[in-house]
Amino acid sequence: MSLTLYFKQTMLQKLLCVFIMSASSILNNYAQTPVVKLTAQQKKDSVYLAQNYEWRQEMIPMRDGAKLYTEILVPKDTGQGKKYPFLMTRTPYNATRLYSRFYTAASFARLLQEGFIFVEQDVRGRWRSAGQYDHERALVANPNKQKQKQPDEATDTYDAIDWLLKNVKGNNGRVGIHGVSYPGFYSTAAAISNHPALKAVSPQAPVTDWFIGDDVHHNGAFFWMDFFDFLPRFNQDSPDKPATRTFGVTNSKNRNNYDYFLRTVQTPKRANTEYFKDSIPFWNDILAHPNYDSYWKSRNPLSHAKNLKPALLVVGGWFDAEDLYGALETYEKLEKQNPKATNQLVMGPWCHGCWWSDASSLGDIKFGAPTGQYYLDSLFLPFMNYHLKNQGPAPKLAEATVFQTGANKWRKFATWPLANLEEKFLYLWPNGKLGFTAPTGANSFQEYVSDPAKPVPYQGLVHRSRSREYMLDDQRFAASRPDVLTFATEPLASDLTLAGSILADLRVSISTTDADFVVKLIDVYPEDAPDSLVAAGRTANMSGYQQLVRAEIMRGKYRSSFENPTPFIPDTVTPVKYEIPDLLHTFKKGHQLMVQIQSSWFPLADRNPQQFLNIYEAKPEDYIKSTIRVYHDAQRASKLQVKVLRN
Repeated sequence: MSLTLYFKQTMLQKLLCVFIMSASSILNNYAQTPVVKLTAQQKKDSVYLAQNYEWRQEMIPMRDGAKLYTEILVPKDTGQGKKYPFLMTRTPYNATRLYSRFYTAASFARLLQEGFIFVEQDVRGRWRSAGQYDHERALVANPNKQKQKQPDEATDTYDAIDWLLKNVKGNNGRVGIHGVSYPGFYSTAAAISNHPALKAVSPQAPVTDWFIGDDVHHNGAFFWMDFFDFLPRFNQDSPDKPATRTFGVTNSKNRNNYDYFLRTVQTPKRANTEYFKDSIPFWNDILAHPNYDSYWKSRNPLSHAKNLKPALLVVGGWFDAEDLYGALETYEKLEKQNPKATNQLVMGPWCHGCWWSDASSLGDIKFGAPTGQYYLDSLFLPFMNYHLKNQGPAPKLAEATVFQTGANKWRKFATWPLANLEEKFLYLWPNGKLGFTAPTGANSFQEYVSDPAKPVPYQGLVHRSRSREYMLDDQRFAASRPDVLTFATEPLASDLTLAGSILADLRVSISTTDADFVVKLIDVYPEDAPDSLVAAGRTANMSGYQQLVRAEIMRGKYRSSFENPTPFIPDTVTPVKYEIPDLLHTFKKGHQLMVQIQSSWFPLADRNPQQFLNIYEAKPEDYIKSTIRVYHDAQRASKLQVKVLRN
């Protein structure tokens, strides 16, 4: 074997080792790939990769002269006349870690055997690519990306596709683009390019609106815990050495995130001055734009997503802690703005990107089957093969293929949101009761004291990094706190399935001028619920389990406008209405519906000082207690507007 061939095969085998590592591994280059003990199947897959693919590295020129680093895996039999489509991902996470952030070895091996020309490209300004990087770079308002002079992420995609078609032999002239999370944002931008060779695009858990519901904020509340850890890593993009500037963040000795953020980090501003020393531009941008201004609005690509030509498959997970909002919002906006396009939705019982894994369970909850395998074999590959290879008849994909949690089954629908649902109101009653009829009493409320010095934790476990399982975890840790209101129905006489979004419609008063509101919808298991064998050697006790189904926070001052916040008038009854993201969940016979209401969700979201001010400028003494009242009488009924699916 020649040295050149040996080198190429060794590098390709190292690639597969990357895929075998867990999705959370952060690897910077091949030299850092750890030694992995391969199973027999993994060794077979590694040999297949080395024997059937050639690996290329290219610097692809853009229209302004900037060159973007690109890695390409080309099937070797293209030299024998076979042709393949491109399957491409554009990423800010280092193309040299080809696909490693989300794929498992099994899913990538499946794609290899299906046959594509794989392309992974560092976006402008990241890793080995030239140019200036900008978080969620705003797109230029020009529908003709071919002739647009100023580069953006859509034109960069257009130029990369042009180059690939002309310079990679054995392609069939068709391109598909997909990506999870930030690469999902670049997938949306790719669709907006409308390159004629781009036939299929799959934005998966796409970053969409970083103020309303994705990653950075939820309804104006800063989800700072994730970004406190994420940005120090992200801000270092040298491809030739490991990340070293941790700011004392990622290697902190205190592994209790509740205590660490409350006692040590304390506030977003202190995080910046004491840890980051004003050296992370995006953290500075967050602090400089506390309201929903043009900075945030311009970064949402969906305003440009009109008259799209590629077929679209939007993918998301019901338990995605990062971008549940992004998947649902992207599908609905694409559907509304592109009525003639092929645009389909897949929502499974998944955490962030978990559709590329086995996904038979999450935390203590089992889903009855390997849902990731169903996604790959029955949804993603049929979609890509049809649009990129013209293989067989059109796949029988529904407009919306959605997993019904609680019942653990896939459903296919002609529309999403669903039509002909029965709208009902789930009312808060006195004495912690919950029901579908309005309360009749007068002057009825429950109150609690929200203390920023003792915020309600988002999860009961002690750990340092935010867990993905919190999206469906047991909520009994919160139900026992005096600053959490809990309301529950009687055990259900029959199954009840809720579908679509939920509208939280509260009547509240507070003793200060601002407060947050967290509303949680919970599935309470009966006391005789059997234990759940979640994984080998691990059994979950499900007796009386309070499974979180859906939850969302609202920063109170944005209750009327995200652009122009308004204070509360102390001790005055005020409506607080906001939408909680979609669900499709069955509460089984004998289970109970529960609603919890609280005013902190720490350290998932930053604390509200509970005074009307710029929270990012708040001093320690600005954080004060507030007495919160939630009303449930005939004139001031607090409720959740839900939609019932009857079949």
